[in-house]
Amino acid sequence: MKILYSNNKNFDKSLDKLLTSRKNRIKLNSKSVINILKDVKKNGDKALFKYEKKFNKNKLIVPKSSQILRSISSLDKNIKRAIDLAYNRILKFHSLQKFKNIIYTDKLKNKLEYKYVPIESVAIYVPGSSASYPSSVLMNAIPAVVAGVKRIVMINPSFKGKLNPAVLYAARKCKIKEIYSIGGPSAIAAVAYGTKSIKKVDKVVGPGNLYVAAAKKEVFGDVGIESMTAGPSEITIVCDKFSNSSWIASDLIGQAEHDIQAQCILISKDKKLIQEVKFKIFDQLKKIKRASIAKQSLKKNGILIHINSNKKIIDVVNKIAPEHLELNIKDYKSIVSKIKNSGSICLGKYAVMAMTDYNIGSNHVLPTNGSSRYSSGISVNEFYKRISLINISKKGIESLGPSVITLANYEGLAGHAESVKIRIRRK
Repeated sequence: MKILYSNNKNFDKSLDKLLTSRKNRIKLNSKSVINILKDVKKNGDKALFKYEKKFNKNKLIVPKSSQILRSISSLDKNIKRAIDLAYNRILKFHSLQKFKNIIYTDKLKNKLEYKYVPIESVAIYVPGSSASYPSSVLMNAIPAVVAGVKRIVMINPSFKGKLNPAVLYAARKCKIKEIYSIGGPSAIAAVAYGTKSIKKVDKVVGPGNLYVAAAKKEVFGDVGIESMTAGPSEITIVCDKFSNSSWIASDLIGQAEHDIQAQCILISKDKKLIQEVKFKIFDQLKKIKRASIAKQSLKKNGILIHINSNKKIIDVVNKIAPEHLELNIKDYKSIVSKIKNSGSICLGKYAVMAMTDYNIGSNHVLPTNGSSRYSSGISVNEFYKRISLINISKKGIESLGPSVITLANYEGLAGHAESVKIRIRRK
């Protein structure tokens, strides 16, 4: 892992170079993705079957209810209980995010309303094939359920037609009735444009690989997507001399095992701790199944940073704008209020990112690649539309209309001015 020291003359340039280098690596030439989208849009199920067979060795697009029930029945009871616990906690926290409509009447009897309306239909993309994530079903579907979305579709790639029982059980908990065993850009095209087998939706959400992310960006406009970039995972950990180096090492590895493009950054004032963590990572990597992926991630994107002051730590964290931030320091209250850019922040030594990925109750679909500077993670808000309702009284238009006419004429919009003037003109 690379080590940077903030007192070095070229520290800021070196950090910028490393961050930019990763961003460039995860950018994708979307030509192949565009061709797949066009093919599915034009040829529907025929193209969809072709890509499923090619990429997932899959002939099963719409699993039968009997197959789903049989798969769920094979699931270990302990896994079911773990999903039940996570479901209840995520549902409880997200239920607090409901919005209330705003109704306002001014002294002129003009009535203004701001109404929250659930989106009619959404598709949630749940990564699958080589690995499956029931937690991603819960994180995407529960906020939609709370918002009141009527039609929730799940797209989850299988491999050789094999269904994942935990994903299906989580979908049943969320009362998802439409399930399609498809994945990749062709799956995004299917729900965005519709096929004979699949009715199109209004919005597509959920994490995926680079190709899925690129496909979602391409279909945006024809269909809605999240207001963020959910790409390869990231974590930044701030620690001090009181931190447990073994714990910190395990947190970094836990993120690195996701993807070779995952980004793991450690920041500390304590040089000794940084070296301890480095050695502990080396030891702990020997014990995990996805060690090869974690090693590549840490080598390509891992950074250990020594910084002398809290002010500089705050500046660097806000520059990185990480998906996950752990403030594993004794006095985290001294800096947390100054952190403006992060998808989520874990406070204290027991608040580990892995817990937030499953059953604490917050959402794990978060902005990555610096997009926490301007966006947030998945919430109930993602599944609402906001509509303004305006009722103007006779007194209201007569009182406010002349000012509107003045501004409309100034902007050269005579038609606007006339549409108001005609309503207040005296005979």
